[in-house]
Order: sequence, then structure tokens, then C-alpha cells
Amino acid sequence: MKKQIDVLDYATQIMKELSTGVLLTTKAEDKVNTMTISWGTLGIEWGKPIFTVFVRENRFTKAQLDKNPEFTINVPYGEFKKAILGFCGTTSGKAVDKIKELNLNLEESEQVSVPGIKELPLTLECKVVYKQKQEEREVTPANREAFYPQDVDSSFHGANRDYHTAYYGEIVGAYIIE
Repeated sequence: MKKQIDVLDYATQIMKELSTGVLLTTKAEDKVNTMTISWGTLGIEWGKPIFTVFVRENRFTKAQLDKNPEFTINVPYGEFKKAILGFCGTTSGKAVDKIKELNLNLEESEQVSVPGIKELPLTLECKVVYKQKQEEREVTPANREAFYPQDVDSSFHGANRDYHTAYYGEIVGAYIIE
């Protein structure tokens, strides 16, 4: 069962949880993938509620989003296994079916083709309305040095050599899976 919510009523909780990790879930070619993120924004643009996610260029999640520009954001609400966030933040969906490996329960969405995840039940359904690749020259030198050092192999799961693409997702549905 889903309890519909006004996303703005939960904005503080969503942003607080984002700082320690939420799941960004994608689906393309019948493959569901989820990835832990702690970079994102919640706001209003074009008169619509928007959740913006930032995905590095070489991530499997980016390929998924480019194939299907829809996603869900799955936020902890109540008790949950923190190991989910750890695993989903260090394992590539290209090599491992994280949903199967963690025995996660999917919840069919109402407005998008990407499911929610019951274990992190506060769910935002999003449709990409804009995307933009970061331009290296526009990132401050301090942030380039801190977040994009060029001496780290970009094939490593924790690689930070490549820049992000920002995906602006219009929030078309918001609820808590009960």
C-alpha cells in the first residue's frame, strides 16, 4: 500500500537522509539497477518539484538513465539495513544484480517505469526534464582538486576522475510504501 505525500512536507527529512545516502534506481531493457547517492538537490524549477541527481560519466547508472530518462529516489524512512547503502555504493550494477544479491523487494511505480524499493520506502518517482554535463573549466579549482583528482584510475568503483551529468527529474509521484 502507498501513502501519497506532498514531497515538500518531507523536504527536510529527504535532504537529511541524502547527506548519508539514498538510492537512485533506474530501469532500462528490463534491468533494474540501484546506486547509493549522497549528491542531489530538491527544489522547484519551471514551477515543478524537481529532484536533481549527479551521476559520473563512467557509471552504469548513467548508461541506464540515457536509455530510459526516468528514475526513482528511495529514501530511508524508519528502520532499515544500512548495509544496503554500503553495498549499492561500492558495487557496479554492470557486474552484479544488486536487487537479487540483496533480495530487495520492488514496488511497481504509478507514473514511471522504474520501481521503488520497499526497504527504503519514501519514494519519489521522477521523469528527466533536463540534463547537463558538467564542464571542467566551470568547476572551481578547489572543487576540482577535492572531488576530481586525476591521479585515480577511472575504472575503479570509487573513481572520481570523471565529471558528472546532472539529471533534473520532475517529481511526478511521491509516497511512502507501507
